[in-house]
Order: sequence, then C-alpha cells, then structure tokens
Amino acid sequence: MKENAVKRTLAEGGIAVGTFMAEFKTPGIPRVLAAAGAQFALFDQEHTGWSIEALRPVIATARAHGVVPLVRVPAAQKYLIAAALDAGALGVMVPMVASAEQAREIVAASKFPPVGRRGVGPMYADELDDDLLSTLARMNRELLVLAMIETEEGLANVDEIAAVEGVDILWIGHFDLTCSLGIPARFDDRRYLDALDRIQAAAEAHGKAIGMLAMSGDEGQQLARRGFRCIAFGDSGVYAQALRTVFAQATAG
Repeated sequence: MKENAVKRTLAEGGIAVGTFMAEFKTPGIPRVLAAAGAQFALFDQEHTGWSIEALRPVIATARAHGVVPLVRVPAAQKYLIAAALDAGALGVMVPMVASAEQAREIVAASKFPPVGRRGVGPMYADELDDDLLSTLARMNRELLVLAMIETEEGLANVDEIAAVEGVDILWIGHFDLTCSLGIPARFDDRRYLDALDRIQAAAEAHGKAIGMLAMSGDEGQQLARRGFRCIAFGDSGVYAQALRTVFAQATAG
C-alpha cells in the first residue's frame, strides 16, 4: 500500500469512514472491514494497552486488504509515534494536543528528514521506491497526522494548532473535552456546542479536515452534514447494535 486512500479522499473533499478498533484485533478483522467498505481502521493504544507486537499482524492484514491502518498512540512521545509507524501504520492520532509547539513536535517525530526527525529503519519491499530519497518523500506525503483537541488548553490554542503544517486532521475527543470544560458528557451544553464551532472554524480556516467518533449511523450522518470529513464508529458499539437488531428480529412475534 504505497498510497494513503484516506488522504486522497480528504484531498478531494470527500468523507472518509472507518472504525475505532478497541476490542477486536484478530487478523481477520481488517478483511471484515474491507468487505464492509471501511476506508480506515484506527487501532487504539491509549485506552486498550495493546502492544506493538499485538498490532503488527492486524496492521499488516489491513494494508494487504486496502484498509488504511492508523494508530492512536498513548501520548505525544517520539518513541511511541515511531513504534506505531515502524509497525506499518500510515498515520498516527495523538491525544490531548495542547499547543502549536507540541503539534510541531508531533509532526517532526512522524516525518522523515528533511521535513522531520523520524529515524530511518528497515522497510518492507512494498514500501520501497527506486531510491531512498524518493521513498522518504513519498512516505512523508502519504502520512496522516491527527491531532486530538480534547482539553480546554487545546481548545484555546486550536487556531494555532490547525495552522501547523503537517497536521492533517483535527479530531474532537468529545468525552474528554466535556470533562475538561467541567460539563462531563453534556453534549447539549452551549459551552460544548460553542467549542465544536470553534474547532470547526479553525480547521476550515487552515484547510484541515475535522473528525470525530460517531455513536450511531444517524449521528454519523449529522456529522457529515455538518462538514465533518473523517468519521469513525466504535467496534464494540457497532457490534452490540447489530446484535440488538438481529436479536429483536429473531424474537419478534
């Protein structure tokens, strides 16, 4: 997989949809996602404790089946970002980005020289071009960097964060954001709604996409209509909803 299909979709003004992978990490899951039409699988290291060893096989399977593998790393540390990318991820999501300086450090950790400071390590044959320079330039172009805006500090600095070259997507961590604002899970509160408007305005002003986790198909549709262009659905939530539907059908009189 030399091209990042999600990056192509966003560049063309389209909507990329995928799954937040918190529970299911068997090698067969990316095949299921591909059959369902998912463009990306976002593997969550922050809240699951998954090791790179556990993620390597599912990342490889995702790449083989045309599903863009992304990893949410536990924190904005260079070694965590490097490990996820060296395992084959085509992008990283970093939680609780609070400032433009931090965003620049994340980009630098994610990109090869001369753009950034990512170390060059062993690569798979399908990643290589005719020479190393063109390989590194292409991999820099295809990489996705997702900065999570989910704290009051990040919200205050969101315009500066959005302006950082190399940040592709502003991702709203809606639960943490409401907690940081002192209104846990109150998604109808004016302060939260104003925060959404502010993040979206910053993204649009700097030509960046905006993304978020949707809890249902209806919510995903609402986000798309609002202008969100990267939308994920939780793996366990979708599975539970599907089971409820088929159980209800099976037991209906």
